[in-house]
Amino acid sequence: MTSSVPIVRQVAWFSVVPQLALLAMLVSLSNALNFGNPLFVSAIFYLSLSFMLRFFVPRAHRKGISLFKQERFAEALPYFRSSYDFFSRHNWVDRWRSITILSSSRISYREMALLNIAFCLGQTGQQKLAVIEYQRVLKEFPGSKLAETALRMLGENSTSTQSDAPASDGAAS
Repeated sequence: MTSSVPIVRQVAWFSVVPQLALLAMLVSLSNALNFGNPLFVSAIFYLSLSFMLRFFVPRAHRKGISLFKQERFAEALPYFRSSYDFFSRHNWVDRWRSITILSSSRISYREMALLNIAFCLGQTGQQKLAVIEYQRVLKEFPGSKLAETALRMLGENSTSTQSDAPASDGAAS
């Protein structure tokens, strides 16, 4: 299904190194265990592991993206908030995502969640809340080019933040 909403994927190429190291270890293990074709067995195991980790760990994020692609922005908001909360509680999973989720994303799942919350708010006509969320992104992730660009497009100064602005209504713990 093609989507008319923008999807941005940024790859951190250096994060591929630990994934290749894991694959090499799997090939060595498969070879030591005398599997018929160690490269094929290792590739199947690696892909299975990758799909399982990406399916089970960021469940809320995946559901939010699915709704986002269907342009059901209001319905996607709670999933992105839940994703932000999960990765805030389990920060190490997000920080080591190249190993824990086998993800090569340049930006963290927490930053993605906040950006998606802000975008969804903007798409549901809540521009003021969207601006607050984009500014929150810049507070937590200084130099976020996506947040800076969005704020410029909304006519806001991306370098200013509202320190006394209320947090979004869904980031309750």
